[in-house]
Amino acid sequence: MKTIYFIRHSKAEKRDDDDFARDLIEKGESAAKFMGKRLKKHKVTPDIIFASPAKRALKTANLLSKEIGYKKEITQVKALYDCSPTNMHEFIKNIDDELQSVFIVGHNPSITEISEFLSDSDIGNIPTSGIFCIEFDVQSFKEIINHHGHALFFDYPKKHK
Repeated sequence: MKTIYFIRHSKAEKRDDDDFARDLIEKGESAAKFMGKRLKKHKVTPDIIFASPAKRALKTANLLSKEIGYKKEITQVKALYDCSPTNMHEFIKNIDDELQSVFIVGHNPSITEISEFLSDSDIGNIPTSGIFCIEFDVQSFKEIINHHGHALFFDYPKKHK
């Protein structure tokens, strides 16, 4: 079994000059910590965390990792910034098969689109700080194909307000 947690970065500032450098706003930081606490409550710890190197995604990954007690380095992947679902699927197929459970922290629309493409769900949109978890009955990430993953959960901060 392989499990992927698709995580959309938290709420970020609006900037026209440099999308890559957009930082989280206070509400986004709080939401990331809240979701980290939710993951910790359910004893979720990935083997690895992959994150887009964009400031808002990397900061979201760092806040989540701190909350769940993840001690390893976060793996920054340039390809996760502004990528298509096809490119993300190729990235997933190349994940080391020694790993069982992975976090992918990225951006919309690709996070939502890949989640729908690989799962048995039609979710419409993963909001900021949202987590969509999919389990695959495969031995290798290379075996992951469209619409064969089973959605385990879909959680985001506004569900708890």
